[in-house]
Amino acid sequence: MNGRGPSVFNLVSLALGFAFLYLPILILVVYSFNASQLVTVWGGFSTRWYGAVFRNQQFLDAAWVTLRVAVLSASAATVLGTLAALALARYNRFPGRTLFSGMVAAPLVMPEVITGLSLLLLFVAVGFDRGFWTLTIAHTTLTLSFVAVVVQSRLVSVDPRLEEAAQDLGCTPARAFLLVTLPVIWPAVAAGWMLAFTLSLDDLVIASFTSGPGANTLPMRIYSQVRLGVTPEINAVSTMLISVVALGVIAGAVVTRRRERRRIADERLAAGA
Repeated sequence: MNGRGPSVFNLVSLALGFAFLYLPILILVVYSFNASQLVTVWGGFSTRWYGAVFRNQQFLDAAWVTLRVAVLSASAATVLGTLAALALARYNRFPGRTLFSGMVAAPLVMPEVITGLSLLLLFVAVGFDRGFWTLTIAHTTLTLSFVAVVVQSRLVSVDPRLEEAAQDLGCTPARAFLLVTLPVIWPAVAAGWMLAFTLSLDDLVIASFTSGPGANTLPMRIYSQVRLGVTPEINAVSTMLISVVALGVIAGAVVTRRRERRRIADERLAAGA
């Protein structure tokens, strides 16, 4: 980049990068409105496949299971991940800290096949029947490490003396965290929940190991259908899944930005006072 702006090479590289990432998704969305039953042949604009999706009970059941698992696992992962981040950010020295930090970060680098297989062996060893709850536990295990990383990165920039001042004024440690620290790190907590929710919606490998009868997720259903051939109905389901994730990310970004602006305004008002 020169002083006058980005070069032609940089613009072309950026355009090719975005095309590589998003052009296949755009093509999928466009062909979900294809009137033809042939996926690669455009037969005119139609929304018939969206109606077919809502008449397909298998897709509806899988979507309902996926949504419930995503909400429950993201909520549990947010609570556990926030507590883990608080322990790592506030307590630099305690017995087993290195081991605890490694265990929290392990799902970030562990291949999903290994994670799914280890969880399957665990559930078999303890006698759990695979189904909705084993799938929820598995997704919580996968996503809490992502929440911990996001929240910890925000916690390290928060002055711990704020909590100490609140405790000097009579708050218990738990109350000081809820009233002082949590509002400050709330954007990171919300971002962690959205990340966990998205990862749960998208997961296929771990769900294949830990799900059971009556607990098939939407990615598993889509994958089983794709093996028999891609249909416009699958394009429609994928487009709706993309829309849900995109709307969730946009909503999370808007809420986070508003809270950040409100926090900055409050800080300026406090400084002026």
